[in-house]
Amino acid sequence: MAGQEGMMAGQEGMMAGFEILDPTVEPRKQPLTYVPRPGSLKGKRIGLVENTKFNSDKLLAKVGEILKKEYGAAGYKMWRKHNSSVPAHDEIIDEAKRGVDCVVAGVGD
Repeated sequence: MAGQEGMMAGQEGMMAGFEILDPTVEPRKQPLTYVPRPGSLKGKRIGLVENTKFNSDKLLAKVGEILKKEYGAAGYKMWRKHNSSVPAHDEIIDEAKRGVDCVVAGVGD
């Protein structure tokens, strides 16, 4: 018991000072610019970017079919991101710039 009392006394002294960290930061003020939406999807090539979550590919394929059937889109191409927590990688962006007129990004779950 005597050994424990001495050890506890030493611990009390260690707990006297501690530092509190605030993990919040001011948000960056970054202006967003949006590309104008097309007046119609008729004849447009649609890019679909899915985020690898469960069923996101099925959901976006359905969206692509609806855009073709009901809005006259010429067709669609789907890309898969590396994972759901990152932006679309450069290859997707480069291909989309060259090969589609509009892009839809979607999620699953």
